[in-house]
Amino acid sequence: MAVPKQKTGRARTHSRRSANDVCAMPSRSVCPQCGEVKLPHRVCGNCGYYKGREVVETE
Repeated sequence: MAVPKQKTGRARTHSRRSANDVCAMPSRSVCPQCGEVKLPHRVCGNCGYYKGREVVETE
């Protein structure tokens, strides 16, 4: 069984982990009713529509 010759340093470990822990911006979609940018699978905050029907009444 392979055994490392030296202990992996804290800086090397953290730099490797930080490359994979980058938080990406949440994806965005366009509301088909009003054209506003919204989060996918969520009710549109502008018009209140979701999947072609009004879920929340807005003014």
